[in-house]
This record gives sequence, structure tokens and C-alpha cells, in this order.
Amino acid sequence: MAEAAQGRVNRNKTLENQGITDLGHVYYNFGVPSLVEAATVRGEGRLGKGGAFLVSTGQFTGRSPKDRFVVRTPSVENTIWWENNAPMTPAAFDVLYADILVHMKGRDYFVQDLFAGADAAYRLDVRMVTEFAWHGLFIRHLLRHPTAAELDTFSPEWTFINCPSFKADPARHGCRSETVIALNFDKKLILIGGTAYAGENKKAVFTLLNYLLPEQGVMPMHCSANHAIGNSDDTAVFFGLSGTGKTTLSADPARTLIGDDEHGWSDRGTFNFEGGCYAKTIHLSPEAEPEIYATTSKFGTVVENMVFDLETLELDYSDSSLTENMRCAYPLDYISNASSTGLGGHPKNIIMLTCDAFGVLPPISRLTSAQAMYHFLSGFTAKAPGTERGVLEPIPTFSTCFGAPFMSRRPEVYGNLLQEKIAQFGANCWLVNTGWTGGKFGTGKRMPIQATRALLTAALDGTLATTKFRRDPNFGFEVPVMVPGVDTGLLDPRSTWADKGAYDAAAQKLVGMFADNFGQYLPFIGADVKAAAIG
Repeated sequence: MAEAAQGRVNRNKTLENQGITDLGHVYYNFGVPSLVEAATVRGEGRLGKGGAFLVSTGQFTGRSPKDRFVVRTPSVENTIWWENNAPMTPAAFDVLYADILVHMKGRDYFVQDLFAGADAAYRLDVRMVTEFAWHGLFIRHLLRHPTAAELDTFSPEWTFINCPSFKADPARHGCRSETVIALNFDKKLILIGGTAYAGENKKAVFTLLNYLLPEQGVMPMHCSANHAIGNSDDTAVFFGLSGTGKTTLSADPARTLIGDDEHGWSDRGTFNFEGGCYAKTIHLSPEAEPEIYATTSKFGTVVENMVFDLETLELDYSDSSLTENMRCAYPLDYISNASSTGLGGHPKNIIMLTCDAFGVLPPISRLTSAQAMYHFLSGFTAKAPGTERGVLEPIPTFSTCFGAPFMSRRPEVYGNLLQEKIAQFGANCWLVNTGWTGGKFGTGKRMPIQATRALLTAALDGTLATTKFRRDPNFGFEVPVMVPGVDTGLLDPRSTWADKGAYDAAAQKLVGMFADNFGQYLPFIGADVKAAAIG
């Protein structure tokens, strides 16, 4: 194995010491300039404006959740949520690993030794071995960097090997297709093959932390987080599925951004899992999201699957011909009001975002801890017509814990942790609807962003808690009657519908959808959550 002189590594913890031998050149812990240079020279993409790196991921422009497997060993047999995580036999994994090692021989690889987690008490030391230099660049942005001294003693707890050029054999490797993502908790090894989509690296780390951290009493959360400037005790977290406003609403210039996607909540407070952001760029504009927009022309930002002018290199933010899932990856310090530590206090406010295309839910509601667990386990939003081919009517989407594809354990594990921490630290819980009012999609209109921001500000600064509330007759949560600066009519969604009978019918239909979905959790939850289920 030939090793590059550049980069730093603990010489007792090289790939050779891990039994991975006969590779070509191995480039350890290159910095951003060297990774950009290597990716450009190797023809993996091209330099864009400002030194951003423009890349296409080819066939796969998103994750392949049906191709993710967990090795079924006695140590995890009774703790993995198998209905959500396809099993792989230990024997099939061993064959897969052996075949990947053969495939790797003679090829060059890039190694990044990184931390997952801003809190040193809970962080995970991970080694990313990538076939592409730009994958090394991507994950260097997304995770956190050890210091030079820490690299000299770095000992990876988990190793990830990503070989997009490797094609799995379903009959031989016990998988579904030529694409495979396999997690082995006994060997502390994750293998990724047959896909160049960089998000698989990020979400494999999240899936891993979702399994490991609950054993330490840490609540892993698929959420953004911020805190008041100069006051980390005033922390807020924002749960939400794609399209609900999680990134936009947490990017508040009056507050410090802790992170945009993945966090932990321990007895010490809140901490970001990551060191960067992976933001959608479709319809991104300098007016609506100026700082994220600016990152797409900053040095080293990975711009993924965007159409651009071949001569001017101007990016087209509206052309979704490659994918609607066009993205950019950049370090957190590219955002001016981002936290330098990635740490916050215990959440004072928990915001659960939903985009209700049925036009039923109020713009904001106050939840009890039991109601919060109910809505957390439900993870509701709705797809609006036109968002996907064939979607002609609003379609309910229930993604438990606001991130079902990444949940390694049963949902109640996370729900119970959340409920316990809410009770222990006294967080206020709110359900915020950024969807439709005055009717469903096609009849009503989108909730005004100014009203949503005003309601969130009132919730975060404490003024909303002092106002008068009414009890919602459909869902049982509390809804404010009047908030300064917000149209009072918006707070009562029924009043915004011209046809009140149609609202009542839509509300009862949505209540039924919630109840049907929640039936799967009833055998696993306490009486308080059952009572809070609806009404």
C-alpha cells in the first residue's frame, strides 16, 4: 500500500493495521483545498463559481432506503426495529466485506478521521474511507474535525467504507439490488456500494447514532436547533419533514444557529451531531435565504445535481431535470450567525412543524407532554398536489419521529425519551402548521410566512404563553385566541373556510387518518398518551 505524504494519521491506526491491504495510494485527512484539487484532477466534477465543486451523482440522486440492511446478530436481535430495518445474515455480510476488499485492491482511497457529535462526552470517532475525493470533501464538511494533536492519537470506533463502483450481487450478498448499505454492530463496520449519492454517508452516521445514543440516555433528534444570541439556555429545536420549513424557520438572524438537521439531547444540554449543512437548493433565492444561497459560490462547497451553464457556470435553481433533490453541502461557519461550539442548553421550546395541505390544523397549538409524544410518534405532514408525479389530492404522510427511515430502534424508545426529558427539563411544546388555511390545497392559501414567524417569535420569547387559549374540539390541544400582529381569523381555521360543513368533514377525515396511523403504537405506549391520542 502506497501512502500519501500529505495528511495526518495515527500510524498505529492505518488501514493496513485494520487488515485492509494492497490498496493504491491512501490519502489520509486531506484538507478542503487538497480534496478539491484531487477531485478536480480525477475528473469527479468541476470547479464552479467561487471555487464550489459541481458534481453529479449519476443514477441515484437520493437515498436508497430499501437497500439499507442491519446485520442480524444476537447482540442487536431484541433492540432493532426490524419492521423498519431489513435484516442481513452475518454470513452474507462477511462475503460482502470480503468481496469489497478484493474490489478495493490497487485502487486509491481517501480517509477522513472525524468526530460525530459536538459534545466530547458523547461524540463518536468515525473513519470514512471513500473511493471519491469529493465524498471525502462532503463528509469533511458534514462532520467535525479533530485537532492535529487529536489526530495523532485518533482511534476509530467505527469504520465506513464507501465504494460506488462496487456492485452488489443480491444472490451472493443477501441484499435487494446492486446497491447496498449494510450496518454491522458487532464488527463496528458500515459498507456502502453501488451508489454515488453522498447523503448515504451522512444518514448512515445518523442511523448509527440513533441506535447507540439512547443507551446513554441521549435523545437523538432529526431537527434543527438555535438559541438566543448570547444565551444558550434559551434553546429551541425544530422537528419537521421535508417542505415544512425546518431549515428556513430555524435560520433566524436574531438567534444563533446550532445546526440544521441532527442533534442530541443529553442531561448536559443540546448538541449538534454535525459540523456542516446539507441544504436543498431548488428555488433557493438570495432574497428568501441569502446566506444559504451565498454558500453555493463559496470555496469547497459541494453543489450536487444542479444544472449549470457550461460556459458561465451560473447555477439554475429552478431546473429540476436532474432531480428535485438538488443540494449543497458546506461547513457550518459559512453561515454568519452559526454557533462555533455546536452546543446549546436544554430546549426551552420544542417546535413540531407540519405542512397540512388539508387546511385543518391551526397555525400554532400548545401541546402537553403526552400530546407532544403523540404528535412526535405520528410525524405528520401532507404532500400537496404537484409535488410528485400523480399526486392530484393532498396525501397524508406519517413519518414517525419526523424521520422514520433513520430510526434503528422502535419509535416508542425515542418517544419515551422525549417525554421524559420534557418532564425533567420543563420544555414548552408547540405544533406549528406551515400549510394551508381557508381550505385545502387548491381552495385555500398557504399560511402567511409573516404570521408563522410572528407566532414563533411569541412562542420563543414567552409572550404566547401568557395569552388566552381555547381547546381545539378535534385534536384536544390548546390554540391561542389572540396574538398581537397576527390576524385573529387565522387562529381559528374553521372560520377561514367559506363552507363550515366542508371544514368539519375535512377535520373528521384528518382525525381518522391520525387514528388509523396511530393504532400501530397503542400496544407500546402508556395510558396518558393513549388518552391524548385525539381529543
